[in-house]
Amino acid sequence: MKLLINLIRNLLGGIIAAIDFVTRGSKLKRTLETQQQVESELEKLSLYQFFACPFCIKTRRAMHKLNLPIVKRNASNGSPFRDDLLQGGGKIQTPCLRIEKDDSVEWLYESSKIISYLEKRFV
Repeated sequence: MKLLINLIRNLLGGIIAAIDFVTRGSKLKRTLETQQQVESELEKLSLYQFFACPFCIKTRRAMHKLNLPIVKRNASNGSPFRDDLLQGGGKIQTPCLRIEKDDSVEWLYESSKIISYLEKRFV
């Protein structure tokens, strides 16, 4: 039964990801200098995610629209990033944005909160 549920979940997630890819809009346009500055700041961010997770797709879609090429880390079973997420963030939940600050790391969960953070910081 669990195998069937996982199969259905992955199939539906794949369909949603394909639809997202086909229907993506255009990226936010910035000057070359501004985009380089943004990308420099993005080096302190990484998104822990599952490919087929609808909330991760929502977050990746927002990242695309905001022209934010944030490093994506797959947190699926067997991935070393899964252990990082559990140890650093305290739970296996995606999406999760890892934000490095001067002397600390913040783990931001929930797609809506992540998108809001990115919009406030980079728009």
